[in-house]
Amino acid sequence: MTDSAVRSNPKYAAEIVQERRVLTEIPGPKSLALHERRLAVVPAGVNSALPAYIERAHGAILVDVDGNQFIDMGAGIGVTTIGHTDHGVVAAASEQLTRLTHAAFTISPYEGYVRVAELLGEHTPGTHAKKTVLQNSGAEAVENGVKIARKYTGRNGVAVLDHAYHGRTSLTMAMTFKAMPYSLGFGPFPGDIYRAPNSYPFHDGLSGADAARRTIAYLEKSVGASDLACLIVEPIQGEGGFQVPAEGYLPALQEWCTANGIVFIADEIQSGMGRTGAYFASEHFGVVPDMVLSAKGIAGGLPLSAITARAEIMDAAHPGGLGGTFGGNPVSCAAAVAVFEEIETFDLLAEARRIEGVLKPALLALQKKYDIIGDVRGIGAMNAIELVQPGTHEPNTAALGALVAFAAQHGVLFLTAGTYGNVLRFLPSLAISDELLKDAMNVLDHAFAAL
Repeated sequence: MTDSAVRSNPKYAAEIVQERRVLTEIPGPKSLALHERRLAVVPAGVNSALPAYIERAHGAILVDVDGNQFIDMGAGIGVTTIGHTDHGVVAAASEQLTRLTHAAFTISPYEGYVRVAELLGEHTPGTHAKKTVLQNSGAEAVENGVKIARKYTGRNGVAVLDHAYHGRTSLTMAMTFKAMPYSLGFGPFPGDIYRAPNSYPFHDGLSGADAARRTIAYLEKSVGASDLACLIVEPIQGEGGFQVPAEGYLPALQEWCTANGIVFIADEIQSGMGRTGAYFASEHFGVVPDMVLSAKGIAGGLPLSAITARAEIMDAAHPGGLGGTFGGNPVSCAAAVAVFEEIETFDLLAEARRIEGVLKPALLALQKKYDIIGDVRGIGAMNAIELVQPGTHEPNTAALGALVAFAAQHGVLFLTAGTYGNVLRFLPSLAISDELLKDAMNVLDHAFAAL
């Protein structure tokens, strides 16, 4: 979709012109003033990637309090997948706000919750009977997924993979691979969490079959399949560095789980809801998870998450065993229904594939130009580059920080990732135009040259 088409399409029409504009130093004077206020009342543990305070946004553009416009290549860490302030989402949420803002579903139910569950049942992989419980955040989805799997199997063990990220709560910190900054000093943590090696083609060079044998052998020896309630995987790892597993890896893990009564859980919190050109990334790998976890992009910027699983797994929980005061809030549910409608109406899965068609060649061209780009990987609108010391696979963390800082000064927001802090990830909204993508890549090219 071209930039002019984005602006003329009623779905994207707004007063924010979809272009990059740098009017002041970054941060500008108003952002600096706000930052002084922040330092007095917000703890240092809450950090921010962009040194500018955002006032409004639309499509793929963020506008700060000084009037600077940034190309948003992060979408709120994959949340505003269909675009900032999408008109369909705004209209649905606004209407719902006038009708019902809250009614705890476990006390007094409402249709919106049911409709979101129906849509997730239709669009998550597999044609089997499914049921869904709604929560507020990705970490809550993971917590409830583990809880339900334990109840269903009568087992305690939870298997996770190297480089995984699953959240910041007590349980999910224990499941997350990277200690700093996520869990260092915040223990003690729950037990019965077992971490196994994953498939990381750039570093291990293993085929999917060989990587799966390694994962399975480790779990069978260190835990024992009969003690595992679930194996939770990100089909494409998010914070871990957008690692795309080798072909055949995930199907082999699923087959092993099924043979051993282990619930195979796909954490699709970052990779789901159209991000990769399919509703859920699992579809690219030919797997049908027993359980799918959703959040981030599901409600267009409003807080909502979901646990969708085989009906018999979900029904293992006794009445009253699942729920939460705000889980499945009516306004968030209305927004989520609108997200599904927008994806279908505007064929946004195709837009994700379009973005890959622009972004991937540009990144590969940069790789040929700059020898610190060791790997280019990803699917759809979920791509990354891994920075290395030239001629090696050793992480190049310093270069990453310099690139992100340069880009921010020139009106582009990029996100970092990776266990070793050397991955630049690209999570643009599906509303981004080819022109904005090319402009962002041009800024990135200049950032590399400035190194």
